[in-house]
Amino acid sequence: MSRFVYADNAATTKLSANAFEAMKPYLTEYYGNPSSLYHIGVETRKAVDNARADVAKALNASKPNEIYFTSGGSESDNWAIKGAAELGAKKGRKHIISSKFEHHAVLHTLEYLEKHGYEVTLLEVHEDGLVRPEELEAAIREDTALVTIMFANNEIGTIQPIKELAAIAHKHGVLFHTDAVQAVGTVPVDIQDLGVDLLSLSSHKFHGPKGVGALYIKKGIRLPALIHGGAQERGIRAGTENIAGVVGMAAALKESTEHIPERNPRLEKIRDKLIDGLLTIDRSRINGDRKSRLPGNINMCFQGIEGESLLLMLDMQGVEASSGSACTSGSLDPSHVLLSIGLPHEIAHGSLRLTFSDDNTEEDVDYILEVLPPIIERLRSMSPLWEKIIKENNENI
Repeated sequence: MSRFVYADNAATTKLSANAFEAMKPYLTEYYGNPSSLYHIGVETRKAVDNARADVAKALNASKPNEIYFTSGGSESDNWAIKGAAELGAKKGRKHIISSKFEHHAVLHTLEYLEKHGYEVTLLEVHEDGLVRPEELEAAIREDTALVTIMFANNEIGTIQPIKELAAIAHKHGVLFHTDAVQAVGTVPVDIQDLGVDLLSLSSHKFHGPKGVGALYIKKGIRLPALIHGGAQERGIRAGTENIAGVVGMAAALKESTEHIPERNPRLEKIRDKLIDGLLTIDRSRINGDRKSRLPGNINMCFQGIEGESLLLMLDMQGVEASSGSACTSGSLDPSHVLLSIGLPHEIAHGSLRLTFSDDNTEEDVDYILEVLPPIIERLRSMSPLWEKIIKENNENI
């Protein structure tokens, strides 16, 4: 193996040195329970409060107490959606609107609610991977309780017009939640400008520790508790706080957001170089809108190959990538995201997601462009499907 390239940062990122250093004292020295009255408990309470303030500042939330710490994006999504649904039901509203290519933390929560008497409408996302605001407006009903649309897709990286979508929901008196797990720390996220009511984020997507996240709940919205048992998180999210985790998350978020202005143009440059290079491969395509997408996201399909074989052969060359969401990587089914933008099964099966972070370089791109085309050529040479594609093409000439 001549080179190692980690290109699966949408799945998880490496813990930053700054976050690690910030966490250390709260793993060894200041280990007290933040609810205790003695010295090391008081110190950990200060650390949690400071982390909450730092996260609120990074997101431009109006007050630190609008930030609630959780175990990650999935919990935050569950809490936001189930809580908003319960609030809506009290007013006779049991209709929820989302999109077809949400993360499974959202889709499976909606399936759960459907089994408990709620009605769900899933909006189309079209070939470009974007929700149409006019289609959201047309779907809103008098009994709509919540709209939940992800900020940026975890597979194809497309960024939704969240500010416009939230404004439409509010015009009809409907709460708006966004799963911003892939966006926070990667692109600017200004909560007050967006006008959202609820926003989910996860630390390990922006070089923070795993197992910690947050939910923004706009002041004035009182969600029911998802976890009962204690008075933590102002009485609505029980459980002793993950002190080192929230401190590390706050440090990583501060670092990530501060570096957006110089990092993203560089990532966009190497992303576009890789996309342009891969599009020279016969029967390849980029998935999702090229302009409205995350700076480090490349999602491609190559006809006539099977994605898992491609990943294994890339791994042998030192390139770590994925075919879609890490949460469904064990499934043999094609990505629901790619199916939602209209790709047939046989093309969706040949997908490849490469996602970059601060650590990736132009040399990484050059190496991928060196090793990937021969792998595709080799897989196609063994593929009955590719043979069929070529035969049909020749017959149509």
